[in-house]
Amino acid sequence: MTGPGPPSGVAAASRPGGRVELFWVGAGRGLFHATLNGGAWSAPEALGGVLASAPAVTAWDDEPMEVFAIFDDGALWDRYWDGTTWHPWESLGGDLEPGSTPAATSNGPDRLDVLARGRDGRTWHRWWNGSEWVPWQPAADQ
Repeated sequence: MTGPGPPSGVAAASRPGGRVELFWVGAGRGLFHATLNGGAWSAPEALGGVLASAPAVTAWDDEPMEVFAIFDDGALWDRYWDGTTWHPWESLGGDLEPGSTPAATSNGPDRLDVLARGRDGRTWHRWWNGSEWVPWQPAADQ
């Protein structure tokens, strides 16, 4: 699966029913996505953006999932799949190191965590608490 442009910065998430969601940076540093379902890959779809990092993705229920990337402005940006459609890119702010790769995880439908390296060399943490994004905080005393 190469899709448009040479792939780089690959991320994946497993889904119910044996599906795998694959994301990568392709042509023009845009984000691309394909799904492995029933042993066959879907056609790649362009999700836009101009990424300065590899993507990170987490699934947080049967259908919803969120993909994150750092853009040239040093902010973390995300797109959200609600089970029917992709929502537009939105900035989650931050003063992050372009080129570093964020990490994302979820432990249920009302909790998403994302971590990324700041321009200051520290690891920063932001999370969705079920109703809002909590402001950036240092991940640990570093």
